[in-house]
Formats: sequence, C-alpha cells, structure tokens
Amino acid sequence: MSVTFAKGFTAAGIAAGISSVEGKKDLALVVNNGPLDAAAGVFTSNRFCAAPVQWSRKQVADGHIKAVILNSGGANACTGEAGYEQSKATAETVAGLVGAKAEDIAVCSTGLIGELLPLDHVLAGAKQAYAALADTDEAGADASHAIMTTDTKPKTVTLESAAGWRIGGMVKGSGMIAPQLATMLCVITTDAVVSAGQMQAALNAAADLSFNRIDVDGCMSTNDTVLLLASGASGIEPDADEFNETVAKACASLARQIIGDGEGASHDIRITVTGATTEDAALACGRAVAASNLLKCAISGNDPNWGRIVSSLGTVPEDVAPYDANKVTVDVNGVRICENGGAGRDRSEVDMTPREVHIDIDLNAGDAQATVWTDDLTHEYVHINADYES
Repeated sequence: MSVTFAKGFTAAGIAAGISSVEGKKDLALVVNNGPLDAAAGVFTSNRFCAAPVQWSRKQVADGHIKAVILNSGGANACTGEAGYEQSKATAETVAGLVGAKAEDIAVCSTGLIGELLPLDHVLAGAKQAYAALADTDEAGADASHAIMTTDTKPKTVTLESAAGWRIGGMVKGSGMIAPQLATMLCVITTDAVVSAGQMQAALNAAADLSFNRIDVDGCMSTNDTVLLLASGASGIEPDADEFNETVAKACASLARQIIGDGEGASHDIRITVTGATTEDAALACGRAVAASNLLKCAISGNDPNWGRIVSSLGTVPEDVAPYDANKVTVDVNGVRICENGGAGRDRSEVDMTPREVHIDIDLNAGDAQATVWTDDLTHEYVHINADYES
C-alpha cells in the first residue's frame, strides 16, 4: 500500500529504462490531488549534494509540493549545471502533466554518482507513469519497488489514527547509510489537515530520532531526501501532539526497516547508552560504537567482543561525554560482559543466534540516554559494493 494509503494521493511505478537492470521498475511518481498541497522536507547535509536535492530543497521551502518524481538507476550527483538542468526539465515535464508549476514539483534520484541521467528515458517515463497513476494498493507497491537499488525488499508503512486520518510512506535505503539522515529516498503522505510549518516541525523532530540514528556503514549519501506531503483529503485537523507522534512512529518504522535490510547484514544491532550527563553525550557515545568496523566484523562472527565496544566508546572526548571509565558497564543480549570498565561474565555466555543484538552501555554518570541502530559487516557487504558499478 504505502503512499496511496492516505486519501488524496495517486502513485505509479514503471520501468523507464534508466536502470542497467533490464525490465526493473526504476521510476516512481506520487501526486497529491488535494485539496491541500502542504509539504515539508529534510535533506542530506553532504556538501556534494546532488542536483535533485538542490532543486527539491529550493522548491519545498515555500511549503508547497504537488508531485514527486523519483528514479533509481542514477543519482545525478556531481553533474554540475547540466545535472541541475536535468532536474529542472524533469520537474517541468511533470508539472505539465499534473497541471502545476515546475516549482511545485520535487525531484529525487538514487544510484551511481557522477553520471547524467538518460533524460529522454526519464521524461518518457514520467508520461508513462502519469498514465498509470492510481490510488490502489498495487500502485503504491509499484512505486515502492521503483525506488529500490541494492534494497532486497520494499520498505513501507501505513498508520491510521483513531480520528480517521492516515499516514502512508515508502523509503529506499540499504547501503551508504550514516547518521546524518540515512541514505534514502523517502516519501511520507498524510490526508490530515495540517500546515506546512507544523509538518516541518514534526518531520525535523521525527528524523532526528530515527533516520539520524541509524548507521549501516558510516557513509553519507549525496542524495538523501525525506518529504512529507499533506492532501487534507480526510477533512480532519489532528491533535498536534498526536500528529507529531504518528509522524515519528512512521519514520521510526521506516528507519528500522532500513537497518533490517542493510547490505549483506546478518545482525541488526541496537546500541542503547544510558547514564549519560546529556542526551547529546549518550548519542555521541552510541554513534562512536556504531561506527566501529571492528565491532561490526566481530558481531558478524557471533563474537560479542566488548573490548571493541569500550575502545570505541573511549574515542568520545571527555568534554562531549564526561564519565569515569572505571564505572562503565556493558551488557550484550542481557549478559554483563563488562563490569566497571573491566571483564565481567564470560562472553561465551552470550547467545548471538538472534538476528537482533542488543548492546546496553551504562556510563553511570547521569540520567540521560539515547539509542542508535546499526548492522554487522559481512563478506556479502564487500561483494555488493565491490561489484556495484559493474
């Protein structure tokens, strides 16, 4: 279902011949049929941000987006003015189809960096997708498949409030996932009656607690885009707190699905840091542990190597996260294998067979906490990325 779950939205996903994989769906179109066209967005902070990011960030600034066109098979990043003109031409084509201005169209791309898109395929695909638009479950599913690259499965979410308004969403992301957004294209739709300002605040908060707290491989993308669109088609103005909570829940679900489909991963790793002086301190510690390739490799081998946990923890400067190393404890899957900065129970007692690995770190320095998610690092991850361009 995904983006068509909320009333007022149609979608399509088609094979436009952009991807090198013959017959793969590689172009999606999502159209907001109103009566509202409110929008909010968050984007990558990468200084080499792609042309579609530059275009869409500019257009969403006024809080209005009528449609989003997304392609896999090419990132259109590091392509200069020519790449920006491609995004503009794509927006102009979609605008003509849906009866809007180019400035009301968002453009998203994902794939190989450094090459222009086959623009004729993109523009022809836009027309084909427009002709296929529908509000059905199948149309939403087609769109979610069309944005996939190394993903092994589509990632979607549907939520309905007790009052009757809905949220639907789709995301792609599997590799090049780091905690400054994750590497993703994400579209979330709602039929609630909400303002762009309210949506932007809700999305900022939700992304901070979800997409900004996952890390598959420590690599930040040039193309990350998360869009929240509101049609107002339910006619229901939601309670502000409930709306914020539901957006956060949708983002958390999509972020967790990215971790569950991390490239080649065999374990999903939840790292919770408690006993910190501040939430920022806890988050810095969690991110430091999540960034350890040594730890990821150990977890891949079913080895709960606590030495690799505390050594990464120790890289966080004291002024960022003050704590006494001699008071830190580490539990892995419920077994305290590090006690007061030294050896605890034997790590052979830890059951590493579950897909989820829970690492709980207590700094014993305060009352704040934070959680981040990551994956292990496997041979398959190396194979996927060694062969990516070929």
